[in-house]
Amino acid sequence: MTGHFAWHELMVPDTEAAADFYGKVAGWGRRDASTPAQPYTLLNAGDRPAAGLLPLTAEARAKGAIPGWVGHVLVEDLDATLAHAQALGAVVHVPPREIEIGRFAVIGDPQGAVLALFAGTLPEPQPIGTPGHVAWNELAAADWPAAFDFYAALLGWQRVEAVDIGAMGTYQTFAPGKAGTAMGGMYTKPGFVPQPFWAFYIFVGDIDAAARRVGESGGQVVNGPMEVPGGGWILQGLDPQGAFFALLGTRA
Repeated sequence: MTGHFAWHELMVPDTEAAADFYGKVAGWGRRDASTPAQPYTLLNAGDRPAAGLLPLTAEARAKGAIPGWVGHVLVEDLDATLAHAQALGAVVHVPPREIEIGRFAVIGDPQGAVLALFAGTLPEPQPIGTPGHVAWNELAAADWPAAFDFYAALLGWQRVEAVDIGAMGTYQTFAPGKAGTAMGGMYTKPGFVPQPFWAFYIFVGDIDAAARRVGESGGQVVNGPMEVPGGGWILQGLDPQGAFFALLGTRA
């Protein structure tokens, strides 16, 4: 289905250290999927690919890139979608590139949050609650209604449920199409958060056990565990290389 987050990738300077950390925290195995042009590691939950891992080069860092996760949204026509995104106020960080399974480009939305657009063949997303897979895609926007209008116009996203989160305002969930199941949410970030960003929540089962694994593996929990509507529990953290990550789980 076009319009959904079909893949997630982590870029860090030390991919071996990252594979070790997320292996301990999320239970991921690893498989080398490098090509002559690009080192690449598949991070697997059981026998299914869950995410990708590639090195953050010195050249990219010199241009301002930092360690972090990027979500890939599936589109039918990359060039047309990219042109539409620019017409709506987005900027292109990485122009279209060919890889073995398709083509992708990386954009910044009009408020600065980064994501990738992909046309090609990617695994179908797993149901929410599948261990080791990204279960939720969340945008901390400068102005969530304006951000939603951008993504609705570009990707056809639909509003699902608006949740009152008190002093933080409204948390708007969204789906990739009409009558679809929510795949994420967005809200207006507090002022102390420096810039808009996307966060991707990996389902890990028991959230307290996962929090312990984060600390034991050299990461840092910066928020949570905290309960969210629907009975789930989340935490947000920094991995040992400074990449922001998020976990979703349960508590007995």
